[in-house]
Amino acid sequence: MLADKRILLIIGGGIAAYKALELIRLLRKEGAAVTPVLTKAGAEFVTPLSVSALAGEKVFTQLFDLTDEAEMGHIQLSRVADLLVVAPATADLMAKMAQGRADDLASTLLLATDTPVMVAPAMNVRMWQHPATQRNIATLQGDGVRLVGPDEGEMACGEYGPGRMAEPAAILAAIRGALAAGPLAGRHVLVTSGPTHEPIDPVRYIANRSSGAQGTAIAGALRDLGARVTFVTGPAAVPAPEGVQVVRVETAREMLEAVEAALPAEAAVMAAAVADWRVANESGHKIKKMAGAALPVLEFAENPDILKSVAQSTDRRPRLVVGFAAETDDVLAHAQAKRARKGCDWIVANDVSPATGIMGGAENAVTLITASGVEDWPRLPKDEVARRLAQRIAEALA
Repeated sequence: MLADKRILLIIGGGIAAYKALELIRLLRKEGAAVTPVLTKAGAEFVTPLSVSALAGEKVFTQLFDLTDEAEMGHIQLSRVADLLVVAPATADLMAKMAQGRADDLASTLLLATDTPVMVAPAMNVRMWQHPATQRNIATLQGDGVRLVGPDEGEMACGEYGPGRMAEPAAILAAIRGALAAGPLAGRHVLVTSGPTHEPIDPVRYIANRSSGAQGTAIAGALRDLGARVTFVTGPAAVPAPEGVQVVRVETAREMLEAVEAALPAEAAVMAAAVADWRVANESGHKIKKMAGAALPVLEFAENPDILKSVAQSTDRRPRLVVGFAAETDDVLAHAQAKRARKGCDWIVANDVSPATGIMGGAENAVTLITASGVEDWPRLPKDEVARRLAQRIAEALA
């Protein structure tokens, strides 16, 4: 799939550098040529010899190398590639990128290029969550840099949380998407998916039956058309698609915050089944069932309306906002009213009454409601619904 493509791979310093070796192998297997750049810190974890052996090419390490500068030069090196990939992208490297610094070969290449750039962050969870890193990430994404990962899991330092570099297969999928000559190439699309969980106490919550399968399929279909996808998902029953930027949340308020952080985008597909209410008197400890005691009383508060917030934004509204309406009766009437009330461009409506088997199932039967009219789609696998919707989005943005 990547035949005749050239990847400039910058390997930063971190224990995750060993994954870059597997990434090189996967890229070569798909026909890509890999030009490796190894930072001084990266060379503390993998050797130039191992990188060169897998890439089949010379490893570049020094900015002030007389031979390299005479033969090619760092300016040309940064521009002959189809994509620049930084894996692992350390906090330091991303800070240099965000600030426009160029004090070594890697940072100079990244500043001297007009080629698309992708980063696969890898760092300690505290470093990832630090406000400075999050500011830098926001700056890079605003500059058009693609992000893949990080994953959540156990760190080499023994801590647990987000910060693990994405697996090589996921980075490969993201590279495929970035280089896809699809109709959405270079466009940023936001997708929300899954349910939200609204806590009652530390062990109980209010949720719904959404599996997240349809939203996940939509994110994958948009990726396959070349889009840079930010995928904001609640606790879904299906794994997130590879090759997209995944932001995991629990509650509706967390989802709103993540959505606002992901904007601007050219399109937003709001497929998440967001809880309409949360428990206002959430308990800080487990509510105990006591013999003879009165039943607990739950007080409800309205959750933020994420779809309405995005659709009616005055400064960062996407060109196309697509909402979803999961109904159990009067589907068309409720969905048309929702489109008018929320201010979104399209509504994808479906009947999720128990007899349909759609919520949590493998198939969907939707009605697409736009300003132009109403389209009833046949019952299809959710992947095919996603493919059709992604193609319609591409046509609308063309």
